[in-house]
Amino acid sequence: MAKEQRPKISPPRAADRIRRSARELFYHQGIRAVGVDAIVAEAGVTKPSLYRTFASKDELAATYLRDYEVEFWRRFDASVQAHPDDPRAQILDYFTGLADRAANTPEYRGCGLTNACIEYPERDHPARLVSVANKRKVRERLIDMARRMGARDPEMLGGGLQLLMEGAYASSQLLEAGGPTQHLAAAAACLIDACVDK
Repeated sequence: MAKEQRPKISPPRAADRIRRSARELFYHQGIRAVGVDAIVAEAGVTKPSLYRTFASKDELAATYLRDYEVEFWRRFDASVQAHPDDPRAQILDYFTGLADRAANTPEYRGCGLTNACIEYPERDHPARLVSVANKRKVRERLIDMARRMGARDPEMLGGGLQLLMEGAYASSQLLEAGGPTQHLAAAAACLIDACVDK
């Protein structure tokens, strides 16, 4: 009886290994703190192979943040899809998940996009540009959700929800699991109820 042939699984391409290594190192240690040497060592590639794919460390940082943004929207949109036509439940679901990640993921370091904005005050830095574009899109989405909830002032409610979100990213890195992030969804519900006529 002939042995069943298993398909060969190709190892990840060098570019994929670089992106994965950069993602881990940049998120956990900070973009400025991580040098190209650390990335190529972690990825098991050479510097020339990195620079064949990415023109500079800055471009690699921007790519990391674009990848991170895909992960963010995947989580956010999963909460939206879980509660069709109920924007209040959608945002509370996302905030519940965020609080859970912050409390129960030991390596959690907040939002990589927010962290990049803090690391790079230069307004034209590629990493900051990706991050700022994301934060503007998040604000637009939250204002739209507030509008669909019937908020008296959708911009105020959307902005308030974004402040809660950004506060959770920061405070989860500063305080232990029992910190204010545990009340994130409840605080959002109170804010929504104060801004929406029943």
